[in-house]
Amino acid sequence: MPKISKTQAEELVRLRHSAAHVLAQAVQTLYPGTKLAIGPAIETGFYYDLDRDEPFTEDDLARIESKMKEIVEAGQEFSREEVSKKEAAEFFKKRGEIYKIQILEDIPEPTVSLYRNGPFVDLCRGNHIKNTREIKALKLLSVAGAYWRGDERNKMLQRIYGTAFFSKEDLESHLKQIEEAKKRDHRKLGKELDLFSFHPEAPGVPFYHPKGQRLYETLVDYWRKEHLREGYQEIRTPMLLREDLWKQSGHYEHYRDNMFFSKTEEGMMAVKPMNCPGSTLVYGNTLRSYRDLPLRLSELGLVHRYERSGVVHGLFRVKAFTIDDAHIFCREDQIEAEVTQVIRLILRSYKTFGFEEVSLALSTRPKDSMGSDELWERATAGLKRALEENKIEFEIHPGGGAFYGPKIDFEITDSLGRQWQCGTIQLDFQMPERFQLTYVDRDGKEKRPVMVHRAVFGSVERFLGILIEHYGGAFPLWLAPVQVRVASISEKHSEGAQKIFQKLSAEGFRVELDIRPEKIGYKIREAEVEKIPYTCVVGDREVQSERVSVRARGRKEIGDQSLPDFVKMLRQDIPGSR
Repeated sequence: MPKISKTQAEELVRLRHSAAHVLAQAVQTLYPGTKLAIGPAIETGFYYDLDRDEPFTEDDLARIESKMKEIVEAGQEFSREEVSKKEAAEFFKKRGEIYKIQILEDIPEPTVSLYRNGPFVDLCRGNHIKNTREIKALKLLSVAGAYWRGDERNKMLQRIYGTAFFSKEDLESHLKQIEEAKKRDHRKLGKELDLFSFHPEAPGVPFYHPKGQRLYETLVDYWRKEHLREGYQEIRTPMLLREDLWKQSGHYEHYRDNMFFSKTEEGMMAVKPMNCPGSTLVYGNTLRSYRDLPLRLSELGLVHRYERSGVVHGLFRVKAFTIDDAHIFCREDQIEAEVTQVIRLILRSYKTFGFEEVSLALSTRPKDSMGSDELWERATAGLKRALEENKIEFEIHPGGGAFYGPKIDFEITDSLGRQWQCGTIQLDFQMPERFQLTYVDRDGKEKRPVMVHRAVFGSVERFLGILIEHYGGAFPLWLAPVQVRVASISEKHSEGAQKIFQKLSAEGFRVELDIRPEKIGYKIREAEVEKIPYTCVVGDREVQSERVSVRARGRKEIGDQSLPDFVKMLRQDIPGSR
């Protein structure tokens, strides 16, 4: 689907929120006694969490969807009513809505709002459309389990997912996108292309196979070259650090429930969930002068976070991943120049990987944060100035910053029109203060540096998963784990195929040799299924002429070429190698 405006997105949220109420109404009409939990709009549609003894089946979803369409056609008006908490509690108690009563207990305000459409009433802040007939197209998609309030100690509810649009055309486009996304699912392609696997011996942590590791290293090699060019110095910090360090940095307070700990004779240790405290120790190990700044320290740091099994999702959400981190220590007067340089690096990198559409957002101070108002205002102003000076359009995301500072988030759009938040630039006055970091300024006095946290990919694992789905596994030549497969027509051509394989390998290409006693048609089809960019067929003519018969992915016959011409053609398809 094409990208929509902020206003259109807000209208779609109202529509889908209203569709969630229609879903709940349909369920309670068809299955009396079902208890209601929550039913929000989400990025791709809506869901409602429901408590029913019997599991919902595919046939049930069809019945519910049919009933929803009846409610839509009835043209029910949405109306809002404000009542006291006590009145609302009595109302829902009579109906046995135990989850609504729990929600009410957590609301601090003395009054709450109820929304009514037809005979159905729900506890809700709003907002909603005016009439159910505005829901021109809807579809129920699936049902899954979900713990009440996301806590595995609570009861498992049933979550019905659906989506809704203002037009049938938009719905059809969305459903086609879902089908295409299923084909491109990185977990499915990861298995088919033999890139990675997951095993119960290490829950939520990927095992990279040879081809997956090649792809991983290609990303990392690109990253290293770009950062070396930009003046970064790569470091490596320990994975296991004392618990006290995380209390000093502020991470313990915000991350301890998602951290792994180990008791040792040196005291309690923690497996790092972030790389930044390690960078501060490297910086603070040496007396720094204003002449040393900016100091750009990069790190491909492996971090671990305890994620519940219900939220782990392929490479997108794992328990161990590598953050392509960097921490820039600079003076305040260097902030704009450094942020500008990082913005250009990130945008250039995304373009290289095939992401042309990128949007930026400035996320401001969250409620759960540390530091003074004055420091936050300075940090936010610094990021905003850098964006405005570079004439970059951006949105404001109030309260979306990190607990230690505001940030710029980068959102890329993939080939299916889906948006992914990847890169980030975070400005931090807090960490240098907590770790007493200093530099000696021109006047001989010690001053605090500013710390810029930034990442291009976000995490290598997640970015890899996005790339797999963006390209559907058919990577451009420079990224492909196997760039060329050399296949012999018969056994007598094996020696000639081996020579070509060796020459291409010596040129630095990632090449595989197929001299199995199989028919050439089978070998070509297999290379196509494995999405290998080029297949070189070697038979009598190729052996005699010392040429190669080249086929490109997508069943494109390129024809005979001399080996030097083929190498030249390959190099033209690889950025920076021409």
